[in-house]
Amino acid sequence: MFDGNNHLPYTEEMPTSPTSVYGSSKLEGERIALKHDKTIVIRTSWLYSTFKNNFAKTIHKLSKEKESLSVVYDQIGTPTYAFDLAIAIFQIVDQSIRENNFAKGVYHYSNEGVCSWYDFAKIIVDKSYSKCKIIPIESKEYPTPVKRPFYSVLNKGKIKKTFHLEIPYWQDSLNEFFKNLNNN
Repeated sequence: MFDGNNHLPYTEEMPTSPTSVYGSSKLEGERIALKHDKTIVIRTSWLYSTFKNNFAKTIHKLSKEKESLSVVYDQIGTPTYAFDLAIAIFQIVDQSIRENNFAKGVYHYSNEGVCSWYDFAKIIVDKSYSKCKIIPIESKEYPTPVKRPFYSVLNKGKIKKTFHLEIPYWQDSLNEFFKNLNNN
């Protein structure tokens, strides 16, 4: 949604500026969805879970197989545990129905705190009890066809205030991820 050139967390009111076809298509999807009366759009970032392929599962797996991994350190954001996002969505729906206070609009949700992909990977490897070394690299050293924003931290003030949500810290949620991963 955003170009990543900001230095403060992005609010829902800030101008969007997608840098890829993926971001542009998400923005167009928001515009179409918001034409309907009963619509809430929730933007999130760095989503991971115990299901399917995602960064956390990939780093966990590769840290068991490799001696080292190179991970970018100059992209900053916030990991979001899909379980926490699902709970928040259920709370919003329940509250909207029970208290009859539906609040149409765009909202940001991610776990609390910020880190780089490198920081995230480092903690995943530690929690994986792996000796894999995580090597910090710049984005320019990791060629990818998709341009990723350097800063993608979302301001969650609106969703917290509107729906009275308490949002977990990302490292606490990562602990829950590992509990659930190990139980599967």
